[in-house]
Order: sequence, then structure tokens, then C-alpha cells
Amino acid sequence: MDRQTYLTTDQLSERIHYDPRYIREQLKDSVFIEGVHYIRPFGRRKILFVWEAIEKEMMKSMYPTSQVIPLAAGGSVRG
Repeated sequence: MDRQTYLTTDQLSERIHYDPRYIREQLKDSVFIEGVHYIRPFGRRKILFVWEAIEKEMMKSMYPTSQVIPLAAGGSVRG
């Protein structure tokens, strides 16, 4: 099983340089999805973010799919 790094909101804030309040009010449940990017251990209020999933999400935004043009023979080119 892969090891995952769980972070509190404050720890995530330090890594991605966003205010904890912004993470809770703007990113959670719009960009960060429960069960993918964060969990609520033991069904409680406390939230733990999964660093590897968040890092992967941030990297996806570096290469937007809207600029990828699929080719008929397979593959793609950047537009």
C-alpha cells in the first residue's frame, strides 16, 4: 500500500502558500474533493488533506487539457 502524507489545513497552507481560511472556504469542496484530496478521519469534523493528491491536482493545472489537440491516428499535439 502506498504511503500518503496527511496534512492539517495549517500545514497545507504552509506548503502551498494559501491562507488556511481560503483553503477551507474556497478550495475545499470546489477544487479539493472529499475522499480524493481530503478525508475526515473517524467521521469527525477534523479534516486531513492528502498531500500527494493535492500535488497531483496542482500539476494538472500546469498543463491544461483545453490546449491539447487529439490526432485521428492517436496521440495528441499541443495547440
